[in-house]
Amino acid sequence: MKKPINKNQKFVEKFFIKKGLKTLVDLSKKKKRSVNKMIVSEPYLPELDDLYNLYQYILINKRTTILEFGSGWSTLIFSLALNELSNKFSNEVKQLRRNNPFELFVVENEKKYLNITKNRILKFNKYLKIKKPIKIKYFLSDVEMTTFENRICTQYKKLPLCNPDFIYLDGPDQFNIKGNKYGINLNHKDLMPMSGDLLSIEHFLKPGTILIVDGRAANSRFLKLNFQRKWKYSYNKINDQHIFFLNEEPLGKL
Repeated sequence: MKKPINKNQKFVEKFFIKKGLKTLVDLSKKKKRSVNKMIVSEPYLPELDDLYNLYQYILINKRTTILEFGSGWSTLIFSLALNELSNKFSNEVKQLRRNNPFELFVVENEKKYLNITKNRILKFNKYLKIKKPIKIKYFLSDVEMTTFENRICTQYKKLPLCNPDFIYLDGPDQFNIKGNKYGINLNHKDLMPMSGDLLSIEHFLKPGTILIVDGRAANSRFLKLNFQRKWKYSYNKINDQHIFFLNEEPLGKL
């Protein structure tokens, strides 16, 4: 797995401007909401450093299929990065055993934010004059309290049928979870997100899969302790990202 090199703010801004995303740069400079406001009702502003980092992870590791938990500005960045790769490697990828080449799967439990993401991408595709945008499949699903080997966590009721080589975990919002388990619900400021979805599909993932968890330190530790395969873990303190790499031998030539 290749890791992006951290760049200064001016470099990152120029990168997005060259991509035709000056609007993104301008939005990132607006006044940000207080970090102490845990429950928010409006979309977050774009964080350029994080978005640049994600774009580079997709590009330099030549990812083909992305599964994103949650939605937002990252969804736009993933779509643009996959579109760039599709333009370069659409013929080469036909030789691989990939059922969903250059496709993005987005799982969200809040219809409001899913609609914002959909409309945003349609507007940017039109603005950037992208003739053949990559396929994006949106899934709206409730999230419920459950357990993994008697450990309390959350789980989406419905997941997309795909086998991604890149996973981004930035959802769900802990304050919008259905039900409780043993009387526990995450709608409490002293608790924290604790997604267990990836534990149930870990055995399907192919060697070389990359998982990035945005923040969510406790959730990252939960996954690290309960994963059963050979994951290589690192932490990017600058971007507050937990990076997992499925460090196993390939299953075969394809």
